[in-house]
Amino acid sequence: MGIQLTLGTRVAASVRFAVCLVLILGASSVFSQDSISAPDSALSASSTPVAFVYVSHGTAGNANQISGYAAAANGKLTPIAGSPFKASVTSMVTNGKYLFASTKSGIYVAAFSIESNGALRWERSTDVVHGCSTSPGGSGPLVLDRTGSSLYDLYWNGEECSYDDYQSFSIDKSTAGLTYLGGNEEVFWGSPLSFMANNVFAYGAICDPYSPPPGVTIQLYGFRRNSNGALSYLNTTPPLPKAEAGFGYCPFLTAADNANHLAVFLQPYKVEDLNVPTQLATYTVDAHGNLTTASTSSNMPTTLINNVYDMKMSPSGKLLAVGGVEGLQVFHFNGASPATHYTGLLNNVLITQFFWDNDNHLYAISPSAGKLFVYTVAPSSVSQAPGSPYNITSPQNVIVQTLSVLVQ
Repeated sequence: MGIQLTLGTRVAASVRFAVCLVLILGASSVFSQDSISAPDSALSASSTPVAFVYVSHGTAGNANQISGYAAAANGKLTPIAGSPFKASVTSMVTNGKYLFASTKSGIYVAAFSIESNGALRWERSTDVVHGCSTSPGGSGPLVLDRTGSSLYDLYWNGEECSYDDYQSFSIDKSTAGLTYLGGNEEVFWGSPLSFMANNVFAYGAICDPYSPPPGVTIQLYGFRRNSNGALSYLNTTPPLPKAEAGFGYCPFLTAADNANHLAVFLQPYKVEDLNVPTQLATYTVDAHGNLTTASTSSNMPTTLINNVYDMKMSPSGKLLAVGGVEGLQVFHFNGASPATHYTGLLNNVLITQFFWDNDNHLYAISPSAGKLFVYTVAPSSVSQAPGSPYNITSPQNVIVQTLSVLVQ
């Protein structure tokens, strides 16, 4: 995929490619408690990091592993003792005690204990194939609820079964075991879910305006999280902002703040390929999970990211990062009011995924450049952290385990 694609092709392909990025085909997963020798610059015992950063990536010999780093208060990264860790995984999430990761085979979710110095120790792997033994497909992006007690994955059930499934699992905090709670098949190739601050409602987006009926085309969708952690589909049809005459909006990604507001990335589409910029909508979520918006084509900010891969809200809920083919850009997020421009492009390379910590650091990976970027992004200043960018072979996914308490 590239910026030379026509808009029609780009809209149809963008979300599929972004989701497929974490379904990288490869050999069966291999986990080991043995690790490669620590670099000379490994973290010393006296250091006090603010976050641990983990990147799943390839090697020159095509093996897969996780490289771990300790982030200092200024954003500088130091390799964790024992890193890199042998693990053939893609999408990763952390809940403070464990790192969970989809295996490259797509059949398992692996669990690793996070040691006090950030080192990873494999605990167990759970088979997450449910409902389609003839064509198992693969596990996609992983998401945790805000408490870290429930895990969800968007599971592709293969061409023979031809449906996708948001699966719910409870997490045993003492063993890292996953218990299957059920699935929801209402969504086809949707984006990862964003949980609201109340941890009750979660929302995602999907758009393929060129799919033939009766396929799902354009949809903002939501789920209610039940008391046991299982998801129930919200049978609602949230409104999309009214577009200018001649085109409509495709919602691709969502990001929730720490109140009751939701950012939605919108990509315009129409029959002809015209140069219409992408925009950011803002929604408010009520006590019943209904979405309302005052966003219009005239009050929504435009973005410099036309081919989006990721969008993340800062822990404070005041900054919103958007990344994709064109690079990485940050906006001020203003609750129910429209988001406003903050930065231009922080870089101009393909950015596929990024995460924030609680100390205003943004960690972003670029597979094409083979880089891990670290930025310090405060509400009034932006700078690249010392040592950034870091060279890393074929980065695929990144996750951040914050260690410090968020200061509002």
